[in-house]
Amino acid sequence: MCRSVTEILPMTRPFVFAWHFLTAIPISRSHHEPTASELASSMAWYSTVGLLIGGLLASADFGLRYILAPEVVNVLLIVLLVMVTRGLHQDGLADTLDGLAGGRTPADRLLIMRDPRVGAIGATGLFLSLLLRYAGLLALPQSLRLPVMICMPALGRWVMVAVAWSSPYARSEGGLAAPFLAYLSMHHVLLSSLVVALALAAGLGLLAALATMGAGLTLVILVRCGCREWFGGVTGDLLGATNELIEILFLLLVPALVIGR
Repeated sequence: MCRSVTEILPMTRPFVFAWHFLTAIPISRSHHEPTASELASSMAWYSTVGLLIGGLLASADFGLRYILAPEVVNVLLIVLLVMVTRGLHQDGLADTLDGLAGGRTPADRLLIMRDPRVGAIGATGLFLSLLLRYAGLLALPQSLRLPVMICMPALGRWVMVAVAWSSPYARSEGGLAAPFLAYLSMHHVLLSSLVVALALAAGLGLLAALATMGAGLTLVILVRCGCREWFGGVTGDLLGATNELIEILFLLLVPALVIGR
């Protein structure tokens, strides 16, 4: 009888949990019940999963650009990314913007974010984020498309892990992200950081990698402060919104970081 991945190699459980949480592509047929510590360990694999998602985008870009116009390819890449990730981070961005726009206190903002309906500010912000992503892809120099496409999802997921580390969970009643944060350690953050740093150095060069990681750490500090001030901590929606922010900024600013390439 065919056995699942995690039954054959138990040490792959955290990776499988990370993959299943971050993507809509199943790699294990069995339903598994992860412990809180395994969910925290899975976050060490977020950058790796991001690289695999980036590899999928790069492969699609390579195949489509020979048969379709660049504008169409860029739209299809965005559609593919949303489909692969189930729109998880886009949903977080829309909810976060609605909470910021409509709430005066952290409790009010968190309550608004619970509403499954998307408000005008959330919908507008989501549209603009997709537009910025499209513009960034369209303006991206051809020589940078491959490394940027691969590294972009990894960088966004690394920042999610870094923001989550030692941050309080905003909702006292718990929520989707609470078990991930409960046992998240510096060890997990360092492993995720190492993967994305090596990928950036290999794809963009050492100086650009250092500049990107430095800018990423600055944004981590700012996002953590913002989450504490405006929401009292982090939630899954806030981490998803952070991923969207980082990916778009990286896409728009990376040509300026890679000097002389």
